[in-house]
Amino acid sequence: MQTLAFVKSLFGQRLRESPLRWIAYGIVVGVFSGLVAALFFAALEAASHLTFGVLAGMPQPTPPGDALFELPGESAPEPRRWLYFLLPVLGGLLSGLLVYRFAPEAEGHGTDEMLRAFHRERGHIRPRVPLVKGLATICTLATGGSAGKEGPIAQIGAGLGSSLGAWLGLSMRDRRILLLTGAAGGLGAIFRAPLGSALTAIEVLYREDFESDALIPCVISSVTAYAVFFVLLGGAQIFAVPEYRVVNPIELPGYVLLALVNVPIGILYVRIFYGTRDRIFRRLKVSRALRPMLGGLGVGLLGLWIPQVYGSGWGFIQQAIDGQMIVSMMAWVAAAKIVSTSLTIGSGGSGGVFGPTLFIGGMLGGVIGYGGHAFAPEFFPTPSAFVLVGMASFFAGVANAPIGAMLMVTEMTGGYGLLPPLMLVSVVAILLTRRYSIYENQVVDRFHSPAHVGDLTINVLEEMKVADVFEASEDVPTVSPASGFETVRDLILGGREATVPVLSSAGRIVGLVTAEQIRPVMDEHQLDSFVVAGDIAAPPVALHRDDDLYRAHQAFRASGCPQIPVVHEDRETGEQRILGMLDYRDMMRAYERELLRRREV
Repeated sequence: MQTLAFVKSLFGQRLRESPLRWIAYGIVVGVFSGLVAALFFAALEAASHLTFGVLAGMPQPTPPGDALFELPGESAPEPRRWLYFLLPVLGGLLSGLLVYRFAPEAEGHGTDEMLRAFHRERGHIRPRVPLVKGLATICTLATGGSAGKEGPIAQIGAGLGSSLGAWLGLSMRDRRILLLTGAAGGLGAIFRAPLGSALTAIEVLYREDFESDALIPCVISSVTAYAVFFVLLGGAQIFAVPEYRVVNPIELPGYVLLALVNVPIGILYVRIFYGTRDRIFRRLKVSRALRPMLGGLGVGLLGLWIPQVYGSGWGFIQQAIDGQMIVSMMAWVAAAKIVSTSLTIGSGGSGGVFGPTLFIGGMLGGVIGYGGHAFAPEFFPTPSAFVLVGMASFFAGVANAPIGAMLMVTEMTGGYGLLPPLMLVSVVAILLTRRYSIYENQVVDRFHSPAHVGDLTINVLEEMKVADVFEASEDVPTVSPASGFETVRDLILGGREATVPVLSSAGRIVGLVTAEQIRPVMDEHQLDSFVVAGDIAAPPVALHRDDDLYRAHQAFRASGCPQIPVVHEDRETGEQRILGMLDYRDMMRAYERELLRRREV
């Protein structure tokens, strides 16, 4: 207990104000994320080997980079197709019972829940969620559910970061950053892609923005988690790809064609995904805990004819890269994967959409690349490259995360020579699918996130000027410091202004009188003989036409005045001329109109 108290004091109190705190936090979160990612990966591989290999006798192919250790137990001598069909049903049942009994927020694809926690839950994820999410995902993926590891490991890592922030008593803002730090660490470890994972974690929050404040801790956490995973299990690139030469400009039209194919299919994918969830499973008069089992039944039926729909399917991506799949099969598999992923996750099963999305994009790329090579080999000289470009560009389009996706795929494959077509296809895809997203909790930018309401207020007010709001007037009532109490009272009670400036003989504002100053003695008529304006005036406050409204807002808060005079000041003589009065209510109405306008854009 004393050790924990010392650690909490060291990282919570002593580091809280240090500029180096994010380095320390990033390393700590990265270590834990790397350990959990290694444990999750090993448990998932062991469970998949047991279910598909030992029990069903139909082992799933894996890419070279995921074969990190030998697993005991021989495969069944004869395939048990009946068990192969039932596996997704059993996995869906176990996953549903786990999730809806212990942590309902662990359903579906975890990245979206991570986004919701950042934007709407003040960076809070319950400590039990990482454990429940990990177990439920193993149940789903190890039995053939069509999902990926990305969402779960992002939510697990985010839960670790959020729990650490809560334990240390950090602010809401810092807890949100730690949440992203944990997500980046989990992704960097499980995909052996530290740079792309760090950028994906801060990019996927928004369609048109980045969470730049979290970049440094996310990079540190991702690299640290990757190093921990590498030490424990190894760090080979997931896919084995040939060394690609520099892309010839004559090949670019083929990649543009791939982008134009990806766009409508990406939009269809998003619509089918959420249509399956909202129009089918959420309308079923069945317990939520049993819905993933029904989704698994649909996947099992598909898997009897198209076994490639099971799991993340990354072993089949490797086969496509190696040219071991025919064009028609890749087209069918891409279509079936859209349906099976919608069934698995739309029913409430636990898994991610990153893996299936890469699979669909890779198969579409294979259709274009190998199909084009058969008809015009000079325009499609390296068809396997289209598989990799399709993976990144399809995800970039449906997730609005082009930079992170490009870097993750290049790190996972080592295909850095494909960056030019990757950039081209991803940009085209994201421009044409901007209105759609596979993540429904993704928002447009910081201005649309509840996490940045304070930033939004400041930014909008800083861009608006006093001159845009106040009403100019040459007839602003004023008094001198020697004006009697009755004169001041009559001006405030009988005039249209709620604030009366007090001017010196030189014409400068030396104070302000409001109803707040005269209210306590408003009915004391005998005060007029010995109380003057200078005795009750508040300190002087004035604004200029080119001041921004954020400065005006601060002036209103500091003075407590309902109105503040707007002045023009002669720099040579120092003489002030009152141009009008800025009313606090007018300022806030203008702010609300501007805010509404921006949200409608």
